[in-house]
Amino acid sequence: MYSGIKAGLKDSKKKDLALIVAPQDSICSGVFTQSIVRASCVEICNQRISKSSGLIRAVLINSGQANACNGDAGMRDSLTATKALSQELGINEDQILICSTGVIGVPLPINKLLKNIPLLVKSLNHNKFVSASEAILTTDLRPKRIAIETSIEGRNITISAFAKGSGMIYPNMATMLAFLTCDVGIEKYLWDQMIKEAAQLSFNAISVDGETSTNDSFLAFNSGLKISDKYLPVIQEGINYVCQDLAKSIVRDGEGSNCLVEMIVSGVRNNSDALKIAKSIINSSLVKTAIHGCDPNWGRIVAAAGNAGVDFKLSMVDLFIGDFQILNKGNLQDYQESKIIQYMREKMNGEYLINDKIEISLNFNNGNGQAKTWGCDLSKKYIEINSEYTT
Repeated sequence: MYSGIKAGLKDSKKKDLALIVAPQDSICSGVFTQSIVRASCVEICNQRISKSSGLIRAVLINSGQANACNGDAGMRDSLTATKALSQELGINEDQILICSTGVIGVPLPINKLLKNIPLLVKSLNHNKFVSASEAILTTDLRPKRIAIETSIEGRNITISAFAKGSGMIYPNMATMLAFLTCDVGIEKYLWDQMIKEAAQLSFNAISVDGETSTNDSFLAFNSGLKISDKYLPVIQEGINYVCQDLAKSIVRDGEGSNCLVEMIVSGVRNNSDALKIAKSIINSSLVKTAIHGCDPNWGRIVAAAGNAGVDFKLSMVDLFIGDFQILNKGNLQDYQESKIIQYMREKMNGEYLINDKIEISLNFNNGNGQAKTWGCDLSKKYIEINSEYTT
């Protein structure tokens, strides 16, 4: 069940407090920021998932305040909030998690939060998925949510998820915040592996601005009847799809961005090397600003690839922007720059179009490794948003 309400935690008066309650015996896996500067809520989540072997029942989410770097008071407020929710739900406190997002160094308005917990619980409903997805947003322009359904042996199976993120996006685990539910019972050790894979192929493969947050958390719940192990690859495919959809929604909604960029790397020794190269390119400020200016400055792309820490020969590289080939085995092709500029301009529309993207592909012709990453352009608007964020 879900809930999302206005608790007065944000000056905007928008929804700012959410709750997810999972069925009895639900299994939860979490992937968290690898930053050594971690919010107290991240520590609580990590500890409680480990202590309970993943038997988690609820997660409380507030937006507006990261409650990070607030010392003992930050931890105390987080524990106070989960204790109050525990009493209201009648659930063991160790089975309740908390996630916070917003400005670092700003504490929870704990009294307002506590006052609204009864209303939050009272509002719980299976149909409040949308409200919960809206209540976790900060600088996001749009909610990020998705639900897919399939049938296995006559049984309908649903995977649902929502996320938030727009700035401080270059995750070293997952994203700002993401929450996924699946109504299939799966053993904890298998679920851990499945969620780790999904994060690596989605939230760990995006960049808006090259910044990692103190609060990044991806929590995934499963519950219900088990299925034959032979169908687990189908469930994995569904989880990967859902997470990649959310990840791409985050970079489409990147602060000040105007387009989605998909970076495709192939022909290297292994997938790990391919991901390193793809992430190096998608995170390059020079590549991002060139894309914003619709400038097919391909030298910035190969330079960023060269900084990835992966050995390759430029004489083997094929490079495309869209369908336009620029390098063929390292040799510059006779291409019409004006056509590439026009292609980029057509994609640089600021619209939230699902399949509209600038595609850049590199083939190193030296193996079977491949990877995809996603990013966006870097604009003057990004500077404006972040120069005024706390004021």
